[in-house]
Amino acid sequence: MQNASNLNIGVVLSGSGWKDGTEIHEAVCTLLALDNAHAGIIMMAPDKEQMDMINHLTNEPVENETRNVLLESARIARGEVVPIKEVTASELDGLIIPGGIGAMKNLCNYAVKGMNMQVDPDLEKLLKDMHEQSKPLGFICIAPMIAAKVFGAEHPKITIGNDQGTAQKIEAFGAQHVDCDVQDIVVDENSKIVTTPAYMLGPSISYINKGITKLVNTILELADERNI
Repeated sequence: MQNASNLNIGVVLSGSGWKDGTEIHEAVCTLLALDNAHAGIIMMAPDKEQMDMINHLTNEPVENETRNVLLESARIARGEVVPIKEVTASELDGLIIPGGIGAMKNLCNYAVKGMNMQVDPDLEKLLKDMHEQSKPLGFICIAPMIAAKVFGAEHPKITIGNDQGTAQKIEAFGAQHVDCDVQDIVVDENSKIVTTPAYMLGPSISYINKGITKLVNTILELADERNI
C-alpha cells in the first residue's frame, strides 16, 4: 500500500528487550513498514510492573529490581506511548502486536500459567472491541498465542511458524495452526487476523522483515477496504 495516511494503526508493546519485553527488531520492522506507508501510529502498553527482568547479556534474572512495562516500552516508542486502557477501538483502524517473551509475560501470563493463561484485561477488551467492529488484527512471532486464547472459539487460521509443540497448544485453544515460512503470512479472511512467524523462525532481521512488511501491508489493505 503506497499511502495509508488516512489510517491509524495501534502497536502494542510489552517492554523493551525480547527476553522480558517486546522483541525490538520486530517492533522496529513493524514501525518502519507503517511509517513507509505514511500510516498514523498509536503505540501503547500496559501501565504495570513487568513480570520479571532478564539480563540480556547473561540471560540471568535480575534480582531485587522492578520496571514498569509502559516506561520500558517508551524506550522503543521514543516516549510516544500511552496506556492501553486509554485507547479505544474507535480511534484505530487496525492493531498489531509484535512478539518477544514479554508478550507472554506482560500482555498475558502464559509464561507462568500455560494453558490456564489470562490476557491483560485492557488488551483483551480492546482486541474484542476491534474484532466486533471488523477491524484487522496482526500478531507477530509468539503473539498469535494471544489471538488463539481470545478468539479460539471462532477457530481462526493462525501461525507461529512450524514448531509443533507450540502449534498444538494454539490448536488446544481452538485455533487452526498453519505452517508458514518466516518470509510469509497467514491471513484469516473471516476474522481479519493476520499472523507471521518472525523470530519463531528467524534467523535474522532481514528475513523477519519480509514477513512483517507483508503483515503490515495486509493489515493496511484490510483496514482500507473496511473504510471504503
